[in-house]
Amino acid sequence: MDRAAVFDVDGTLADTNHLHVTAWWEAFRQSGHRVEMWDIHQALGLPSRQLVARLLGDDRDTDGDDAVITAHKVLYATFFDRIAPLERAPDVLRELAESGWKVVLATSAAGDELAALRHAIDADDAITATTSADDVQQGKPAPEPVERALELAGVSADRAVFIGDSVWDMKAATAANVVGVGLLSGGISRADLETAGARAVYRNPADLLEQLGSSPIANIERRRSS
Repeated sequence: MDRAAVFDVDGTLADTNHLHVTAWWEAFRQSGHRVEMWDIHQALGLPSRQLVARLLGDDRDTDGDDAVITAHKVLYATFFDRIAPLERAPDVLRELAESGWKVVLATSAAGDELAALRHAIDADDAITATTSADDVQQGKPAPEPVERALELAGVSADRAVFIGDSVWDMKAATAANVVGVGLLSGGISRADLETAGARAVYRNPADLLEQLGSSPIANIERRRSS
């Protein structure tokens, strides 16, 4: 029976979260908004419009949202050639693929940004499919990105795990009835990830790879064998 390992990308496989914080901070500043970096960091993982709404509030002039979002895209693009994978990120994808897992990426990135991330991770040979912001109506924490990833893999929720670094990732996994595994590499605390639904939390992809045999991923593997 097939199994699917669905991965978020930013902060989970690629060391990009603080680049995003910098780009968002400057985008807000250019539009005349003072937003603290800590608040931006907590909102990472939300779709862009939800992120802007969370940080500027419902009473903002929404006519300015597009300018902030566009500025972030332009500013973040200047980092594309400096994106780096997190420690052993390609290895954990290949280990799972070689063990019979379908590896699917579920990310809010799209277009050139997604291409830059995949280039940096350099593990396309291990990736079965990718779902991006272009493929869903609602982003995380809604379950749709995870559900779409499972559709692409042809795998049921009880045969899947979702690995991510944000509260929104864990909430999306819970809403999709998928086991959530959290990574600290995005900068969110263990307690926050567990409160949001993480079944287990690891430091980074390297730590997850080292402990695969005792992880919730192995539990799904054992259910397959029993």
